[in-house]
Amino acid sequence: MVLEVNERNFEAEVLQSNLLVMVDFWAPWCGPCQSMAPVVEEVAQEYAGRLKVAKLNVDQNMSLAQRYGIRGIPTLLFFRGGKVIAQEVGYTPKESLVSMVNRLLGEEG
Repeated sequence: MVLEVNERNFEAEVLQSNLLVMVDFWAPWCGPCQSMAPVVEEVAQEYAGRLKVAKLNVDQNMSLAQRYGIRGIPTLLFFRGGKVIAQEVGYTPKESLVSMVNRLLGEEG
């Protein structure tokens, strides 16, 4: 399941999460973001319980987008312990995303 995050719940859902968190910074008008959505959904389902997946609409949450220096979308940021540990900018094929997630999860153990 992909969680919608915003200014109100970002701290609790992302920064205070015990799991690795992937946040998809996107906007409704962004074509590559629309293409990325099903990939993000599939990864969320496949890694349920090990990876928290969230989407953040940059149009509605500009201060968070600015805080994390989002220049282009889609941008995927990976958080662990409240810190950004990796990022991917632009459309990312599922295979690339899966190998990145596996690598990041492998670093946990």
